[in-house]
Amino acid sequence: MRIPHISFNQKHLFFLCSGVTAVLLCFCLRSPDFDSFTMEIFRQELSGNTLSLHYTLADPASFDIAQEKISLGTLPATPDSESLAALQNLQIRLKAFSENGLTPKEQRTADLLSWWLTGQAALYDYYYLQEPLGPTLGIQAQLPILLAEYSFHSLQDVEDYLALLSQLDSYYGDILFFEEQKAAAGLGPSDASIERILESCQSYLIDPVNNFLTETFETRLNSLSTDISLSEQQKNNFRSRHLEVIKNSFLPAYRHLIDGLSGLKGRGINEGGLCGFRNGRRYYEYLLRSGPGLSYNIEELKAALSDRMQKDLETISSLSKKTGPDLSFRLTDPPAILADLQTQMSGDFPVLSEASKKYEIRYVPTQLESTLSPAFYLTAPLDDPTKNVIYINNGSTSADDELYPTLAHEGFPGHLYQTVYFREHTRNPLAALLTCSGANEGWATYVEQLSYFYDNGLSAETSAYQAAMRSFSLCFHSLLDIGINYDGWSKDRAAAFVRTCFDADDTLVEELWQTMIDNPANYPEYAGGYVEIMEMREEAEKKLGNRFSAKEFHKFLLDLGPVPFSVTRKYFKLWLRQV
Repeated sequence: MRIPHISFNQKHLFFLCSGVTAVLLCFCLRSPDFDSFTMEIFRQELSGNTLSLHYTLADPASFDIAQEKISLGTLPATPDSESLAALQNLQIRLKAFSENGLTPKEQRTADLLSWWLTGQAALYDYYYLQEPLGPTLGIQAQLPILLAEYSFHSLQDVEDYLALLSQLDSYYGDILFFEEQKAAAGLGPSDASIERILESCQSYLIDPVNNFLTETFETRLNSLSTDISLSEQQKNNFRSRHLEVIKNSFLPAYRHLIDGLSGLKGRGINEGGLCGFRNGRRYYEYLLRSGPGLSYNIEELKAALSDRMQKDLETISSLSKKTGPDLSFRLTDPPAILADLQTQMSGDFPVLSEASKKYEIRYVPTQLESTLSPAFYLTAPLDDPTKNVIYINNGSTSADDELYPTLAHEGFPGHLYQTVYFREHTRNPLAALLTCSGANEGWATYVEQLSYFYDNGLSAETSAYQAAMRSFSLCFHSLLDIGINYDGWSKDRAAAFVRTCFDADDTLVEELWQTMIDNPANYPEYAGGYVEIMEMREEAEKKLGNRFSAKEFHKFLLDLGPVPFSVTRKYFKLWLRQV
């Protein structure tokens, strides 16, 4: 998933710094046209959160956005009825625009906005079922990386960064109070979930002087000094202030979070999946609609995943004796891999501008390797497509057998390519902001599968075998997720399913069980979105025959953008009739 944005390989996070709910839209819009209407929502969505604004726009003033207060945002302890009323008012106004006629592009944006507003409004029915914390996908794991990547273009950016860092303790205090309310409502996390979150928090009890935040702060200061004149005295002043904020705000924030979460142990009454909570099944259905944005209902999704697994199993069975277990990709150097991917994808994907192909490769700090994902992508600001960053976790990503498809997922033709392509081809910034995570992850998973079949050093049999194994694994994880969180599988039932698919010991079963509980509906973003795209491709290939063009199919998806699949399917039918 992307966040303003982080996209992780295998496990992705939503950016929650503005709070678990949507930004407060407590105003009456009186926009004269659809563009003005969507632009006003765009401005309001960003204006309440400094971090989100900074990651989304390099030059907010050019969008007439001015932020009076530097803030990480708030996490209200109770649902806000005024915000809900404002969302409902926006839905009414959007419906009026659609009824009065919109251009095709405007209607696609309207479809996306309608899906988003519906999801935000429906969330109020499940307010305390939300969970902002998590071992890998929680805000406590993600926020420090976003702070470490906070770019400095001016002295004010440095001041804003220090102000945000100083607010961490109070922000986590809001989250702890929210967790108290959840526990009081009988919806708090189990002790097992709390323990895993605590492990993540412990990794951020860093040395005040020698740590990744200080290292990146120094790098950003030096980069800034090449653009503006910074005296050594100014630098030393900033360094001193940064050290004080680490000591007096950052470290206390994580200590308080650890103490507060430890105090919640024993209050979580549900050790199983979401369905063990009141309204948990309905909330899981909501998560599938609002996150992955799938066109399937749950039974249809299970059937689609099972069908894909059966196809994969047939491939695996037919090739198991023709390929060995070892992978040996031709390239292992990240820049070389990304350059190779761009060359090999060129025949089947539209071309990007040279400026949009720029990126930096960075590595997860050693002390965080155990708590962050194998790789993730940080998107560039909407108005500066050159600032793309791909992080690689050397602690969990092997250059020999994983890096090539991983970089296809995160870079080309995956997240980076999809993101910058859509931003080059849409003029509506709101459409670029309100993307669907399932469409993002489904696309990245789909093209990751394609990369196995490039000229990458693998034999044709090994490529097909490994692609089928990857697909089978993702669908398996998704079905396990649904079984635990929606169908109410016991641990024994889940273990039996795991062992029908893989040779798993008790330790692996326990890890999978807890992973699904801690991250409900995460895997369906990947496998569900991938299966949606594969079904559409196979339908197009069957109907069009030798007229089918992979490049035109990809262009259709890319031009439409990462919208929910209920929207994609509608326009796919039109596209098929017009090809």
